[in-house]
Amino acid sequence: MKKYTYTDKKDTRSGFGDGLLEAGKRNPEVVALCADLVGSLKMADFIKAFPERFFQTGIAEANMIGMAAGLTIGGKIPFTGTFANFSTGRVYDQIRQSVAYSDKNVKICASHAGLTLGEDGATHQILEDIGLMKMLPGMTVINPCDYNQTKAATIAIAEHHGPVYLRFGRPVVPIFTDADQKFEIGKAWMVNEGADVSIFATGHLVWEAIQAGEKLAEEGIDAEIINIHTIKPLDAEAVLKSVAKTGCVVTAEEHNRLGGLGDSIAQLLAVNNPTPQEYVAVNDSFGESGTPAQLMTKYGLDAEHIIAAAKKVMARKKQNS
Repeated sequence: MKKYTYTDKKDTRSGFGDGLLEAGKRNPEVVALCADLVGSLKMADFIKAFPERFFQTGIAEANMIGMAAGLTIGGKIPFTGTFANFSTGRVYDQIRQSVAYSDKNVKICASHAGLTLGEDGATHQILEDIGLMKMLPGMTVINPCDYNQTKAATIAIAEHHGPVYLRFGRPVVPIFTDADQKFEIGKAWMVNEGADVSIFATGHLVWEAIQAGEKLAEEGIDAEIINIHTIKPLDAEAVLKSVAKTGCVVTAEEHNRLGGLGDSIAQLLAVNNPTPQEYVAVNDSFGESGTPAQLMTKYGLDAEHIIAAAKKVMARKKQNS
């Protein structure tokens, strides 16, 4: 098992804020809009550098999406910012009609996604957003794993033409990817090559998958771990190549098991290479109030549950052979 270490921890939303500032420096057409959550979205540095390129819409998320769509007509590249729940569920009609259907170059940037929003509870924790967004034709869906990757992804989507949903979070998490990385939309990242089981993880679950891989290695299990930071378009080639080698799959995500990464991979495998698969995801329920760590453990989104899923799916593979 390849060893990954870290010397610092940082929230992925800060990666977005720093990436937005860099994207603004590189391209004068980049503009930002926020629905009264500048501090939470870490947009202050962009506003300080480019005050004339920032629009505070207030708590009017639907209007923010409409404004962003309109700005693209003049050649602007708008980045919208609010919580993931309000970035998707609250404004789905506006995104569908004004952004996706019209193929507008809007970057929908969503913080505080998943359970790790924590104490704010189920009304603010959205676990359906990946499913909502990936079903929209033409929508790119990205869910990076740490500060560095989120910063790189933010810069990359400014250079990509078309609607994008960028998902990131509130908690401080280990920084374990390269600071100078080039983010490739639609290209999975091989974290560790292995032969016994494929673990496809996204977002905060990538670090948990690494921890799981280390413990599995101590037991003689060689896990292949792949970071699926781009859920749509899915890197089908990487998935199928890995599964052809290992013959069994675990998917890990901070999302409802319905409609997320696991479903995307299951669809791909059903058509191309039916394979035993286990899900590490929230099992069709809403969240609740609690610390991020408490919630991740209670809802089974940690290294121990990935380990259990890996052993279970390997047993299924053996049974089928």
